[in-house]
Amino acid sequence: MPFNNGDSEGPWGRRSQPAFEPGDLLKRMEHRFGNTPAASPRGLIAISSFVLIAVGVWTSYYTVPSDSVAILQRFGKYVTDVSPGLHFKLPLGIDKATVVPVKRQLKQEFGFTTPGAADPFQSPGPNEETRETQMVTGDLNAALVEWVIQYRISDPVKFLFEVREPSETLRYVSESVMREVVGDRTVDEVITIGRQEIETEALKKMQALSTKYVMGISIDQVQLKNINPPQPVQESFNEVNQAQQEKEKLVNEARRDYNKVIPLAQGEKDQRIREADGYRLKRINEAEGDAARFISLFDEYNKAPEVTRRRIYVETLQDVLPGLRSTIIVDDQARGVLPLLNLDQRAGRP
Repeated sequence: MPFNNGDSEGPWGRRSQPAFEPGDLLKRMEHRFGNTPAASPRGLIAISSFVLIAVGVWTSYYTVPSDSVAILQRFGKYVTDVSPGLHFKLPLGIDKATVVPVKRQLKQEFGFTTPGAADPFQSPGPNEETRETQMVTGDLNAALVEWVIQYRISDPVKFLFEVREPSETLRYVSESVMREVVGDRTVDEVITIGRQEIETEALKKMQALSTKYVMGISIDQVQLKNINPPQPVQESFNEVNQAQQEKEKLVNEARRDYNKVIPLAQGEKDQRIREADGYRLKRINEAEGDAARFISLFDEYNKAPEVTRRRIYVETLQDVLPGLRSTIIVDDQARGVLPLLNLDQRAGRP
């Protein structure tokens, strides 16, 4: 039976020391010293003692990586946590050190597989990859949902001793929660606008169940990946999705034209209304000013009609005469104005 130094390989594919076969060392000793019927019992005892001492030394030390801690058990009972570095323990299986990567971010994938993953619970099995992703939405549509969760081991003691196969349990918890969250929404929400909300709600529910089951796990992130309809309706679904995108495109173009024309028309309308209000106020003020001026003149005219009439006449002449090219003053006794006009000179005749 293979024998190691007491370190557990675990689901992460890490072993502090390589496997050791005591029979290999015994065979080497027999090959070196011979294995004849005449061998003395003292020689056999010496060889056995040497093998026992070598195995004891080989299994009495172990190394803990910098991103991990070791859980030390003595005869299967928890003893203490061991920090990173080189440590010693009781040999020959009395003490057992299990390395747990508490500072490393682990992940589990649903619906797809990352090549070269060391954790057997990170990726789905060959028969479970399709089954995990098949879900029914709230509007009774089928969808293939792929997602990934990232988590850390927050309490290594609970992770090892409270739940049997905690990584496998976490996969079941994650699948159950995702089916519940997706089942509460329509297929359009799952594929388009509801992805962020689904991730947030799934993270809260997964963490709540992990805490309830005392798994010693802290979930950091839930991220949805590819979400597709089943293969038989893939083509029809793509056509519907394309039609919806075309509809949204036309709606956005119509809104763009609306925002381009309507605000301009409203601006022109407001401008004309303000111009009309300004013109109305101008005419009203001018009319009120003219009426007030006329009333003032009329009041002055009533006080001295002759003086006021002459003043108005003179002021009017002051405004009119500067704009005339020639001025003719006619006597009241004159018979006509023609003798006073040099018509030939005005026509350009000599």
